[in-house]
Amino acid sequence: MILRPSSSSPKNKRPFTKKLLYAAAFCFVVIWLFSSQIMVSTDSATSWLSHLPIIKQLRNLAESADKKLKGEERGQINILLLGMGGKKHEGSYLTDTIILARINLEEQKIALISIPRDLSVPMEDLGWRKINNINALAEAQQPGSGGVAVSQAVSDLLSIPIDYYLRIDFEGFINIINLLGGLDVYVENTLNDYKYPIMGKETAEPYEARFEHLHIEKGWQKMDGNLALKYARSRHALGIEGSDFARARRQQKIILAAKKKLLSWGTLLNPKKIANILQEINNHFDTNLEIWEMVKLWNLTKDIPSDHIITKVLDNSPNGLLIDKISEEGAYILVPRSGDFSEVQYFVRNIFTDVPQNKKSGIIAEAPTLEIRNGTWINGLASKTALDLEKYGFQVVRVGNSSRQNFQKTVIYDLNYGAKPHSLKALKNILNANVSYGLPQWLIEDLEKEMKGQEGVIQPDFIIILGQEADTSASGIKNQSQ
Repeated sequence: MILRPSSSSPKNKRPFTKKLLYAAAFCFVVIWLFSSQIMVSTDSATSWLSHLPIIKQLRNLAESADKKLKGEERGQINILLLGMGGKKHEGSYLTDTIILARINLEEQKIALISIPRDLSVPMEDLGWRKINNINALAEAQQPGSGGVAVSQAVSDLLSIPIDYYLRIDFEGFINIINLLGGLDVYVENTLNDYKYPIMGKETAEPYEARFEHLHIEKGWQKMDGNLALKYARSRHALGIEGSDFARARRQQKIILAAKKKLLSWGTLLNPKKIANILQEINNHFDTNLEIWEMVKLWNLTKDIPSDHIITKVLDNSPNGLLIDKISEEGAYILVPRSGDFSEVQYFVRNIFTDVPQNKKSGIIAEAPTLEIRNGTWINGLASKTALDLEKYGFQVVRVGNSSRQNFQKTVIYDLNYGAKPHSLKALKNILNANVSYGLPQWLIEDLEKEMKGQEGVIQPDFIIILGQEADTSASGIKNQSQ
């Protein structure tokens, strides 16, 4: 028998197709941006899906075409992505993942900035606490309030508005990745973790029974939800993969892999798969985004290419903005290198700034190295200048303060005696600086004192002492709006 569509079929089909596209858009936004470990309790009393039927929200989409997203008018939308274990896991409400997603609508760019969970931040009436505690403390006081509390804390910390937040728990993460058919992820370094915690065996005896050996080979790997979660969570791997900062980079890789898988036709044209993903989102996901906002966000960002996605991690590397410290209670914490969050704020505000290729090609070819010292009392001047100069292709090997902080004019000490002319000319113009081909005796003595007993110290091509007139605006780099 040959079935022919009736004359009413097109009319009946259109609403279904429209709903399907909305569902696909919804899933795309959720998993593309937030498939790390963006978490909430499975029975959150404030679940936005439990208050408004999806169909009703979809009907409201037609009425929201002219509505603006938060942040849309200023051209940048800030979304906080949070991850926690959920009720079935130890430390269920501690945020294992904190990622700030900044969306630049004008330049069609996205920046994913990972914030380490050990970062110490001020909390009203509680003093300084690790940032990963905020969600748990808020949930203990008022269930469902964690996302708002962390958003407010990060907003105060970085001096930018946080427009939206999203959370999902481990179980939801695993199930959604499995529904997508797994992820294809390139593992940059072989990962060996002999102390990966086994779910459900947190109190097992003997103590060694609580852990398993996690081994993931370098190269392309097909990961199901469970393996993807382990890859994103591993904390005790041997070698360079053993830091929280390496883990943050792995989490960002999972986000990008999920984006690619969700954009595939195999997902977008599979109504059953989308429906199942929606169910998982309903059970394990919480956000202050309404569906019309998700759909509009998808429309605004769906054409952003992968090479327009910036991934950064706030860390304690030699040129990082954080340093490690032991708190008064004896806990390991991370604090701003400069003593306050001004450098971190500057970095976040200027994450999208760039320099035209024709201004940096000659510099990149010479591969110049710099040591930058603050010759003023202006707090954070050296670090902010380093951030700007790195965008030109300079490699900053050290940042610090000068023993003399009475410089009015910036001075560039050229230790190559003109061997890197493009770099020297650029530095002189960018910093409006004087040039010297010999080090003063006081600086030689400072260097000898600092380098005593150290091995493998890199001699930079240029040492820069910043003066009061140091002006990054001459570089052509403009501060971004919030």
